[in-house]
Amino acid sequence: MSNVAKVPSALFYRRIIVCYKHGVCNKIEHRTAISKGEQFVVNKNSPLPLYYQLEEHLKHLIQSEELKPGDALPSERELAESFKISRMTVRQAITNLVNKNVLYREKGRGTFVSHRKIEQSLQGLTSFSEDMKSRGLEPGNKLLHFEISPAREDIQELLSLEEEELVYTMKRIRLANGEPMALETSYIPVRLLPGLNQEILEKSLYHYIESELNLHISHATQSVEAAIVTEADTKHLKVKSGEPVLLIQRDSFLEDGTPFELVRSIYRADKYKFKINLDRL
Repeated sequence: MSNVAKVPSALFYRRIIVCYKHGVCNKIEHRTAISKGEQFVVNKNSPLPLYYQLEEHLKHLIQSEELKPGDALPSERELAESFKISRMTVRQAITNLVNKNVLYREKGRGTFVSHRKIEQSLQGLTSFSEDMKSRGLEPGNKLLHFEISPAREDIQELLSLEEEELVYTMKRIRLANGEPMALETSYIPVRLLPGLNQEILEKSLYHYIESELNLHISHATQSVEAAIVTEADTKHLKVKSGEPVLLIQRDSFLEDGTPFELVRSIYRADKYKFKINLDRL
């Protein structure tokens, strides 16, 4: 008796996802989907655990975009029946992918393909707009607040300002393809960027500084820490209460060492991750 079980290819998943979305999923749909296309083989004689084989196959379908972000997976029972493997095996494969943020579960709704995180290197200074464009994404801003006012004491110290010196304070939602990525609050000395207005802020601030004002941005210091989103910020970031976020503070400097910008950002942890390369000392 053969110990090799056939696991349906991507076509199986797409068909089941469609019928689940429309509420008409049944065994006929399963048989029809299984009968078409190449099939992935779960080898019960392999030294690789069955859950691992299934896990790798699911990852392949997601990486090849046969399964897309937001797609729903069938239930553990449906998958186990179709793959001729146990529900415990299916559960372990799915749980591993949930733990790796490849999939996510919603109580009462099911398991879904996660949206891919944007990976940003912590080496090199780029603006949000530059970073998004380099990834083929359309950057955008939604300006929530813009004012000119005397700097608070903590802002004065970080930007090396005189007492009561004026700063621009602006709060923006940073978007990628129209989706919220971060909530950003910036402080900029008025004397360095006279004439800054809302129209300029809807585009790239760094481009304006370097191309229009002919100032040269040199370097920045940045810190990252984890936190839980506040109730007030959930609506702007479109996340649920209690979700994790990344708090980022960046102090940016011109070529002559003058601090020109302080930015405090709240990034969605489900959309963003940071990467740094380390050399051994």
